[in-house]
Amino acid sequence: MLFLTIGKQRGMQQIANERGIITVTAIDHRGSLKKMLEKAMPGRAIGFDEIVTEKLRMTRILAPLSTAVLLDPVYGAGPAVASGAIPGRVGLLVALEESGYEGGSEGRITPTTPGWSVAKIKRMGAAAVKVLLYYHPKAEVASKQEDLVKRVAEECQKHDIPFLLEPMSYPIRPKQKKESADFAREKPAIVLESARRLTGLGIDLLKAEFPDDPNFETDEARMRDNCRELTETSPVPWVILSAGETFSVFQRQVEIACQEGASGFMVGRAIWQEGMTLPDAAQRDRFLQTTAISRLQILTAIANAYGTPWTAKFSDQDGGPAMQEGWHMAYEA
Repeated sequence: MLFLTIGKQRGMQQIANERGIITVTAIDHRGSLKKMLEKAMPGRAIGFDEIVTEKLRMTRILAPLSTAVLLDPVYGAGPAVASGAIPGRVGLLVALEESGYEGGSEGRITPTTPGWSVAKIKRMGAAAVKVLLYYHPKAEVASKQEDLVKRVAEECQKHDIPFLLEPMSYPIRPKQKKESADFAREKPAIVLESARRLTGLGIDLLKAEFPDDPNFETDEARMRDNCRELTETSPVPWVILSAGETFSVFQRQVEIACQEGASGFMVGRAIWQEGMTLPDAAQRDRFLQTTAISRLQILTAIANAYGTPWTAKFSDQDGGPAMQEGWHMAYEA
């Protein structure tokens, strides 16, 4: 089993509840959120202020019901902290990556946000660093993406802050679509192999896709087997991501994932996406106060009932280096 340094241990505690279950609201979207708002308010320029306003609206309403919120550095994290939108008892995860990806047919490369760093995330008081990594084990750029993970892991180790990795699968065969039946057949193997390759590179928490595509896979036993294998494969705890699924689909995925070893979920569009297509601010607010809150409460109840505490993957910290006399002298600055 793994052993956490005290900074990482504290960060993990801050993004989970007292039982070690992680229920995070993800509001780190940039391009996709802007498109929703442009569709909701045609003819109106959607700039920095408009996006910040909606992120703060979601944060104020949903953060109090979450163990932590995930925000981006461009529109979300700074304004949310400065405005007091995040309660002090709620953890903050901040994305390191830029929105979108670079590259083409040879594979996708994850760029980091210009002017942003692990050091800045730590300095602003965040509990953890998050990286969305476009990854396919057979892509030509797979090793470059793995190198990025290693570099970020080293920085997180240096600053003693947890590292959350979110591998995002994609097709590499010409003309193959991620929504296709062909890719759906390959997806479980890709998700599981990605976990095998990436979870040993210094990360502390895996934010995983559901291994199966619910549009094509209906065998629940197979879904459970794949989630169980993901638990067995990963040396670190994992949570399930919503990936833009409808709420009803994601609700069942959370139940299956948590019953098979997941430590909770990180949910974004599955709870709030319809609200961001409404043209009136009052309507958006009402949707969040009713539908989005109800959805988040349902998911939280499932995770609390079935989830595995994140601590299950780590050694008991009692008696570790931080408990020994003189630990403060050995703790690196």
